[in-house]
Amino acid sequence: MNEIEEERGEPPPAARTPGAAVRLPAPERALSAVRTDRGRLLQLRWVSLLAMALISFVVFPWLAPAQPVAPLAGVTLCLLAVNLALLAGTAEWLIGRRGAFLQLGVDLVAWTAFLYFSGGVTNPAISLFLPVVAVGASILPARQAWLLAALAVVAYSLLWQFHHPVRLADAAQAMYWHLAGMWISFAFSAVTVVWFIVRLNRELARREHELATVNAARARDAYVVGLGKLAAGAAHRLGTPLGTLRILADEIAARRELAADLREDLELMREQVDHCRDILNGLTREAGQQRAEGGGAIDVQDWVAEAAQRWERLRPGEPVRLVTPALQPPGVIVADASLGEALHNLIDNAARANRHGGAADAGVDIEIARAHGMVRVDVLDRGPGIAPERVEATRHAPLGAHAEGMGVGLMLAHAAVDHHGGRLEFLLRPGGGTIARITIPEQPPR
Repeated sequence: MNEIEEERGEPPPAARTPGAAVRLPAPERALSAVRTDRGRLLQLRWVSLLAMALISFVVFPWLAPAQPVAPLAGVTLCLLAVNLALLAGTAEWLIGRRGAFLQLGVDLVAWTAFLYFSGGVTNPAISLFLPVVAVGASILPARQAWLLAALAVVAYSLLWQFHHPVRLADAAQAMYWHLAGMWISFAFSAVTVVWFIVRLNRELARREHELATVNAARARDAYVVGLGKLAAGAAHRLGTPLGTLRILADEIAARRELAADLREDLELMREQVDHCRDILNGLTREAGQQRAEGGGAIDVQDWVAEAAQRWERLRPGEPVRLVTPALQPPGVIVADASLGEALHNLIDNAARANRHGGAADAGVDIEIARAHGMVRVDVLDRGPGIAPERVEATRHAPLGAHAEGMGVGLMLAHAAVDHHGGRLEFLLRPGGGTIARITIPEQPPR
């Protein structure tokens, strides 16, 4: 598709503004689908070759033995040479936006020459002009499609006056074989057109789905950028009240008459305030490190352990267990701050699911495995599970105010994992619960 846009003087999609929906006009979408698998037109030409070969080497030797076959074979071989040149990649002038029109023009010229030596308009095979025109109408811009149709009409008109007549061996059966040939040509044309258009529509549907997926991902990314701006503003505004809370906590802790149990609770409060301050500082420090390229290579076990420890500092009393033995050699991934937050959100959701499922004491298990160049991190809980439609909805947008805090976290987790070339999926855990599985490409050893 980039070649088409370069010919039109437009930048490729990668050069456009991020977040903007890309939607090509209908002719370009159709032509792009054909160029994605440019064998479509080549396959159509193989069908033409088959028809020419049958007429040249089967029909005429049987019904008109006196008819010269050499000119028909010559046209067939010329079209075969064009096909072979396209397969070898040497016919570059037949590739690209203008190449599709030229390919159909070659087909039209080949059939005109073939029919000139085989009876002209009296040959029922003249209806095979229609598949060429129909395919052109489906993939070419309007001007080129009309031009191709006009050329077909001109060729048909010329063949009316100029052609080599065919003399059948049994002249009494001429009308019968003419009608039979018309039926065969009609059936052949109908099958060819339907086959080509159905495959083209399937390709267009696939590309429409891909465009819809890209547009949904860009909309989600735009939402994530908006959340990032809100987070930066919140980090700036929350600094003052957190500082005030820390001062008050220090003043209360300085009182000698404070009971021992209250002093322990106050110390925990001071630790949580410090954690909140560290998180806000981290937001400022990591604001520019939201792409996978901004991260660094890290051992996956160290990365998981760091995320688990950070979560445990915020949720004391709720254990996180790394139940996987050490990987040999260590698995290495590229992880930035956003991927760490994704794992943190999944651990938090697993702990919340345990509480909702009445298994708060079960803790959160994390398993690590490596296979086929990918590293897999599973976060396991014993909660009631997540409905599949709910998980799919959070892939593109948050669930809203009634999602009990899971909507935005899961959407951000999906976005972070996708940016790292991985995948986040949710599976049923044997015995009850959910497995949140992150699959990330493993970095090759240096």
